[in-house]
Amino acid sequence: MRFDYLVLIGRFQPFHNGHASVLKHALRLARKVIVLTGSAGQPRTIRNPFNAAERAVMIRAAAREDAARLIVAPLRDRLYGETLWVGDVQRIVAEAVARDGAGEGATIGLIGRNKDDATAAYLAAFPQWELVDVQHAEVLSATELRDWLFTGEPGALRLVEANVPGPVYEMLGAFRDGSPAYAQLAREHAFIKTYRQAWAAAPYAPTFVTADAVVVHSGHVLLVRRRAEPGRGLWALPGGFVNQGETVQEAAIRELQEETRAKIPPAVLRGSIKASRVFDHPDRSLRGRTITHAFHFDFPAGPLPRVKGADDAEQARWVPISEALLMEEQFFEDHFHILEHFVGA
Repeated sequence: MRFDYLVLIGRFQPFHNGHASVLKHALRLARKVIVLTGSAGQPRTIRNPFNAAERAVMIRAAAREDAARLIVAPLRDRLYGETLWVGDVQRIVAEAVARDGAGEGATIGLIGRNKDDATAAYLAAFPQWELVDVQHAEVLSATELRDWLFTGEPGALRLVEANVPGPVYEMLGAFRDGSPAYAQLAREHAFIKTYRQAWAAAPYAPTFVTADAVVVHSGHVLLVRRRAEPGRGLWALPGGFVNQGETVQEAAIRELQEETRAKIPPAVLRGSIKASRVFDHPDRSLRGRTITHAFHFDFPAGPLPRVKGADDAEQARWVPISEALLMEEQFFEDHFHILEHFVGA
């Protein structure tokens, strides 16, 4: 063995035979493997259908007798803070090694497929760890497997079965047959597929523009619960698509008033804007390339205005900031990251 520890980072949605091949190779090279399950703390979506704990079970089950040599830990996304994400990885690995009783001289490496694209760019962020470049087995990608999992077509699970370890296939079958979450995700999958098909004939891939409102009032933030797909039932910032003939600021104020019925005059809202920022991570929305302009409206003190969910919002609610910052798994798309940017640590 060349290493005391090898670090394997991925979303593993789901853990498939390609991942299993990399893990098996890592176990041959290292005394223990630290597996970091990315996108931890996210709500269930068709891109992230399984939480970190469920994926840890998949990974340990697939490792079978080698499961005792795994250290599996959740890793949050930092869509707009790459340096923070790198720091998270470093911290989690250091804590895992310390808990395992290894000294400062422990040899640590990073294993992954060093592809020439953005998905492997993170491998260069850890020069202190020797990189083990490994090829995945030829299997359907996790994206393709999720697509088959949610289609509901006859025989779809057989394609999944051929590309995942046996214990993982059993878990996926139980999820599809017995989990209430599966039906919601299947509806969302159908919605997204139809939504994208509506733009398939466009000469260029469309880019959508939205506006969101981060309204902070007396230590509370204004949130809405989404009425329909995608993200039905999740909490979000008031906002929506920019209409023709209006600025992004005007769109943010209009959507805020339409969805919450907040009785705050537009002039007062404009005067309360403390900050704004564009959020444009390419993967921020399942609907396609969507760029949002978020505005931070700040009211330091005073009674909370009465609000009521309307339009696309099933409910509107003032939530204490301390509570909202603990609701990451309940937020739509990257709205938690937007909120964290303006009011978080």
